Amino acid sequence: IQQMEAQWQSRKNLRKGEPEAKPLYTEADVEDTMKKFISIDYDKMYAVNDNIKVNFINSGHMLGSAYVELYVTENGVQTKYVFSGDVGNINQPILADPHVLTGCDYLFIESTYGDRYHENLQTYREKLLEIITSTLARKGNVIIPSFAVGRTQEILYEINYYKENKLLKEYNDVPVYVDSPLATQATEVFKRHYDIADKSTHDLLKSGDDPLVFEGLFYSTTVEESMAINNDATPKIIISASGMCDAGRIRHHLKYNLWKPNASVVFVGYQAPGNLGRMLLEGEKMVKLFGEQIAVKAQIHNIDAYSGHADLNGLLNVIATMQQKPKKIILIHGEEAAILNFANAIKERFKIPTFIPSYGDIADITLDKEVIDKWDIPPIPVREKPQEVTAKPEGRNKNVIAAIQQLITIALHLKKELSQSASDRIHDYVDIIKKILNEEINR
Repeated sequence: IQQMEAQWQSRKNLRKGEPEAKPLYTEADVEDTMKKFISIDYDKMYAVNDNIKVNFINSGHMLGSAYVELYVTENGVQTKYVFSGDVGNINQPILADPHVLTGCDYLFIESTYGDRYHENLQTYREKLLEIITSTLARKGNVIIPSFAVGRTQEILYEINYYKENKLLKEYNDVPVYVDSPLATQATEVFKRHYDIADKSTHDLLKSGDDPLVFEGLFYSTTVEESMAINNDATPKIIISASGMCDAGRIRHHLKYNLWKPNASVVFVGYQAPGNLGRMLLEGEKMVKLFGEQIAVKAQIHNIDAYSGHADLNGLLNVIATMQQKPKKIILIHGEEAAILNFANAIKERFKIPTFIPSYGDIADITLDKEVIDKWDIPPIPVREKPQEVTAKPEGRNKNVIAAIQQLITIALHLKKELSQSASDRIHDYVDIIKKILNEEINR
């Protein structure tokens, strides 16, 4: 993605007589780095040294993802730590469900969806089918921003299911484009590792149906192939990266389709605050792409059940199935509402002390009772009622307006130094700030 952005910026620079933009790294750099990689097996103990051993267990989040069990011996005493990484969702296409952990002394676990529950498999399968068929009936395109590894393959699995069972009816021949070089390569990796797939995938393969291969599926790798997709008026399904729409070819497809009322954009994964995907889900009516304002008239959908992250039930199940319950649980990787809700659920169900670290915190893990108390769930801060401002209204407005104008100047200066995707996002925020400025001036 960043190589493509550098090429795009270089063309823009050359038109202005400026030097070409260089990518941070190239494919050759990646290939050199990969020579230093080593592969390891699940469920096999590896000795780092005499006092540290490590075991990797399938976490079901994506192909090759793992819980890390770390065994550390100090002064003759062994302590077991588990780092969950991203905990996988259950009943996902292709991937096996997360394996059960036997237990540990201290658990570090993610909390992305610690405050919500996913829909069941049949519900979201029917929902995606309805979105696709209704969009094609309007002669529109279905745009699916998708992570290249994992989510793209799951969506292909679902579309293969629809086509094999003739569920798309008169649209069964709809062309499907995977427009992401990384997703194309990742799909080939999935095919090489079907041995660790779930039972339903193995059953399909035995019947002669490869879930990642079907009639009407096309992969585009070159820029020219990608551009040709939008030059064709035939209604189609386009799966492209990145999943949060913050970079990559998906931004081009959004530029060509967001303003069309007959199109649909379907989000199938987590959208972080501040990213274009989150802005669209929150109802933005106008966004900026490649320096151009684009009206949002397409239908915007969200199916979070396709997420690779476990919901609250899945996260709690990691703890519930442990034979040896942790002495403490450290909660990480989650927005405030999710992480606090998960912490309260743990405390209520398991009575296990939890700790929510902040960035840069250094924690001393010990069995001392006083330290455990200090590690308990921090209370949600209560904001005090702001004091009344005694300054004259005109003086306050003058200071606010000056501050906002300075903020706009800084933002526009930073914009020149950023990548195209980040630059577009700065533009979006500047527009919002300008609206605030106009409201303040007119007060």
